[in-house]
Amino acid sequence: MQDFLAAMGLVLVAEGLIYGGFPRLAKRLAGEMLGMPEGALRIAGLMVIAVGVGVVWLVRG
Repeated sequence: MQDFLAAMGLVLVAEGLIYGGFPRLAKRLAGEMLGMPEGALRIAGLMVIAVGVGVVWLVRG
């Protein structure tokens, strides 16, 4: 559970860096996502999940 909470904290840090450091970019990306088809968003999300699982697998061994 402690690892999960640490991971959630890192996600919040990454989100905060995007919104706090680059608000114009965050707004532009959100606008572009509205125009993307759901299939493309789903594929992108699944790819990010796969990369995340791979990173955790490599780090945690």
